[in-house]
Amino acid sequence: MQEIIERRCFDLLQSAVKAKTTDIHIRPEPQHYSITYRNYQHFEPVCKIPFDLGDRMIAYFKYLSLLDMSEKRKPQTGSFHIHMNEHPQHFRISTLPSVLTRESIVIRVIPDSTALFLDELAAFRDSARLLEKLAGERQGLILLTGPTGCGKSTTLYSLLRHCSERLNRNVITLEDPVERQNAAFLQIQVNEKSGMTYAAGLKAILRHDPDIIMIGEIRDADTAAIAIRAALTGHLVLSTIHARHSVGCLHRLHDLGIPYEDMLQTVIGIAAQQIVPMYEDLEQQETKHKALYEILSGDSLSNAIESAKKQQDYQLPEHLSFGGQIREGVRIGALHSNPNG
Repeated sequence: MQEIIERRCFDLLQSAVKAKTTDIHIRPEPQHYSITYRNYQHFEPVCKIPFDLGDRMIAYFKYLSLLDMSEKRKPQTGSFHIHMNEHPQHFRISTLPSVLTRESIVIRVIPDSTALFLDELAAFRDSARLLEKLAGERQGLILLTGPTGCGKSTTLYSLLRHCSERLNRNVITLEDPVERQNAAFLQIQVNEKSGMTYAAGLKAILRHDPDIIMIGEIRDADTAAIAIRAALTGHLVLSTIHARHSVGCLHRLHDLGIPYEDMLQTVIGIAAQQIVPMYEDLEQQETKHKALYEILSGDSLSNAIESAKKQQDYQLPEHLSFGGQIREGVRIGALHSNPNG
């Protein structure tokens, strides 16, 4: 029976990867589990499976992710990787208890595009060059933002690879959980039960001679303060944060207790991100999804912080905004007219 469960789980993952799915949803319903694929904003129902099979598959995914298989009343997050076609494929898992006394899980399918450098991911090379220039700074805070599934983590790991391989910097990450294992830098996983909190992890990392520190996500006031503190100690810090757009990150940081003066001292770049369909071959009209960046840096960043401090609105220059870049991309025939595909 166990071999059957393992095979069903592997087949599901392999099918999702082949379909270029971004997320696999396994959700309990009154009579069965439903399995749905998500590809960016599009949901595709796949199948329905009996409770017994679904429970066993969820247990196996939790086992792969080193989660507590007996705990079904609390949310858990983890990650795992398996080999497909002789290459490691990474997945991130999130479990959530439902009122039906069964768990719902979402498995994020992490593309192998982390092996790519940023100029291969970006819709426009100028954006890639600017992000790489910011990553070449010796200290400060670089933030990535955007909606779920827009590729923030892919951009983050690509920047870290650039720093490690091209700039020869010592990179240490602090993540919860570690999404993608990479031998190019040292990765530390937060583990509250063992005492490896964000604060304890950062304290240990600072004694380990890092050039660059990556904090997986700024999700509360504590991690925001940790990121700012690390940047103030003379290190380059990279992280992600949820906000509506690049300027919104400043208001989000302030909501988390970060003074505007500290932002002026530490934040050197904020990049909001969207995924856009782009023509790979203009003659054959072949398309591929790439990342579009709205980057706040330099004088624009300083002006945005000053405006936020005075509780005034700030508008990015047209050519830096998503709208301006999309219109220019459509004009030159590189982008579809519909940025959401």
